[in-house]
Amino acid sequence: MAKRRRVANLLALAVLTVAGQRPMHPYEMASVLRARGKDEDMPIKWGSLYTVVRNLEKHGLLEAVESGRQGGRPERTVYRVTDAGREEADDWTRELLSTPVREPSSFVAGLSVMGGLGPDEVMALLRERLEALERRLDAARRALEGERAQLPRLFLVESEYAIAMCEAEAGWVRGLLGELTEGTFPDLDGWRAYRRTGTVPPEVADLAERGRPAD
Repeated sequence: MAKRRRVANLLALAVLTVAGQRPMHPYEMASVLRARGKDEDMPIKWGSLYTVVRNLEKHGLLEAVESGRQGGRPERTVYRVTDAGREEADDWTRELLSTPVREPSSFVAGLSVMGGLGPDEVMALLRERLEALERRLDAARRALEGERAQLPRLFLVESEYAIAMCEAEAGWVRGLLGELTEGTFPDLDGWRAYRRTGTVPPEVADLAERGRPAD
């Protein structure tokens, strides 16, 4: 029987990973995670950090090792990862690395409805996106070169992947933009007519009603 996931929150994985290096209190966990840019690698809601830590403790994945107060500061509890917590983090990491997941994309959502705009406007928007992607790529490559002088590659592979994905997106957008600009995109006249009249050709409407075949 498959192991039941007790915590399905990437912030929980980040906490287990960082606290696995040494015992920390939640404020210190947040400081270390921010310093390492983990909020760029995964969606993190910092306001839920203490709730996540308490849930991890509740499920036996973290345990309190000491609690104290310095001066007028609030009391701080230091946590360490349990053996079960290390096992959970390892198991979760294996799942993330091995199993592809279809993740929602705002760009894919935009592409799915871009027919509602005219081709000329879509071309202008894609040029804007391509320029933004190229600026992002330039900044990411420069940042990675600087980091390579300070960090082992093991801690940079996520940056390499992000750059590769951005390069792939830029290449795809560049190709689509080329088709639209050169007029080789199929049935541009029909698209323009739809934009002008709002009338979908009967054969297209029929296909839309039937929908896509299931995966």
